[in-house]
Amino acid sequence: MSHLVNEPESGVARERVLVLDFGSQYAQLIARRVREQNVFCEIVRHDISVERIRQHDPRGLILSGGPSSVYDQNSPNCNPGLFQMGIPVLGICYGMQLACDALGGEVRSTETREYGRARLSVESDDQLFAGVQREMDVWMSHGDQVSNVSDNFIALARTENCPFAAVRHRELPVFGLQFHPEVTHTPEGGKLLENFLLSVCDCAGTWRLEDFAEQTIKEIRSQVGDARVICGLSGGVDSAVTAALLSRAIGDQLSCILVNNGLLRKNEQSAVMEAFQDHFKSELRVVDGEDRFLSALEGVTDPEKKRKIIGREFIECFSDEAELIEDALFLAQGTLYPDVIESGAAEDGPAATIKLHHNVGGLPEKLGFELVEPLRDLFKDEVRRLGLELGLPPDLIWRHPFPGPGLAVRCLGAISRDRLDVLREADQIVVEEIKEAGLYEKTAQAFAVLLPVQSVGVMGDDRTYEDVLAIRCVDSDDFMTADWTHLPYELLARMSTRIINEVKGVNRVCYDISSKPPATIEWE
Repeated sequence: MSHLVNEPESGVARERVLVLDFGSQYAQLIARRVREQNVFCEIVRHDISVERIRQHDPRGLILSGGPSSVYDQNSPNCNPGLFQMGIPVLGICYGMQLACDALGGEVRSTETREYGRARLSVESDDQLFAGVQREMDVWMSHGDQVSNVSDNFIALARTENCPFAAVRHRELPVFGLQFHPEVTHTPEGGKLLENFLLSVCDCAGTWRLEDFAEQTIKEIRSQVGDARVICGLSGGVDSAVTAALLSRAIGDQLSCILVNNGLLRKNEQSAVMEAFQDHFKSELRVVDGEDRFLSALEGVTDPEKKRKIIGREFIECFSDEAELIEDALFLAQGTLYPDVIESGAAEDGPAATIKLHHNVGGLPEKLGFELVEPLRDLFKDEVRRLGLELGLPPDLIWRHPFPGPGLAVRCLGAISRDRLDVLREADQIVVEEIKEAGLYEKTAQAFAVLLPVQSVGVMGDDRTYEDVLAIRCVDSDDFMTADWTHLPYELLARMSTRIINEVKGVNRVCYDISSKPPATIEWE
């Protein structure tokens, strides 16, 4: 289900900005920062045609950064005609170099590279820098830079090592920033993006999630008609908000399925059922698949094999139950915009960089259902805000993300009921203590990991040889990067003491202080 593209009359669709992705790790972050200014934004491929741009009818274009050099033979490029369309363009890092190169400037590798914080001196009263300090910290990440600009460009700002840290074309609405305004390390970055969107692009900032919900409900009703829709529930915020939108749109035409694969968190099934009964008027079917999943996973230690087995068994369990539901023609899924981007599923989106655990579309086409994906235009933080708008309880909205394969990715090595029980109890203690300390909503993710390692310990007068458990807690805005949470020592001590005293079979607790990258958030 595609939103907003063919609805020019909607309040949501009147204003749109496109981000051309040149392989930047920050492209999604740019889009999120634009949306924070209440302007709808989409990420598109770097070589999108001028004609397709016209069809989107954007108020502005943002060229992202990227790892390439503009002077390399196979470096990604854009259609040079976009600079002549009269649409404001903001080039960031590689995007700025590309714009300057296309319009008569010169880009070269420099002896002095800039990575990290730099001090920016603003040298112009240009509208792009209205309301910001004349001296400010910015975040640089480049080896190449614009060494010379044509006479048609004006230098707006500089750093010690970069004389053209910000530029503007004299005649065309083309701007360039060598630094990254989208990252938090550029404190004034939000204001710069606001100036570009509201002052340069003349956006009104009218995009609201309330409008999105209203428009989406209308689209669901139009797409579904009188047919029945099946929605899988997982206990996470994405499936809950999907179900809430569907329930609001079609009421008792919705049937939800919860597959208990035996890999859920402690009391997960009962919590989902309670929340469902309190907030939905639709049918809920619960499938007990624990024996089936654990039998299929017996003796399997390879994480990728685990994922494949879990995916296969889930499809079969879900399909068997779905076939029992009469008149069901549609399948609803909580696909989010980052999933669409990474899968290459968007019509004008970047090429696929899909990973095994990103299963956009989820269930196979052979099931014969038409997909309903009401959240495919939203980021995770927007989904949470939408859930609150729809009246879902904060405890559900702010639940930390949980991987699709469940505890299987946090139970390293072979999986068994006993090891899963140990992990559940320890994980519950971690969550309880984080909440008690008032840090749950301030952290992005906190959980326990059971390691395939045993260590020697001493309990009383007895020597033990028991499991080692790791605690993982991270801070992140976008989950593309993350830093370990600097939890108070007293909190860590309470967690460790409770786990060792209350969870039989664990005699040692470690705290993971790895960032992403180079580590990942999950362990597997």
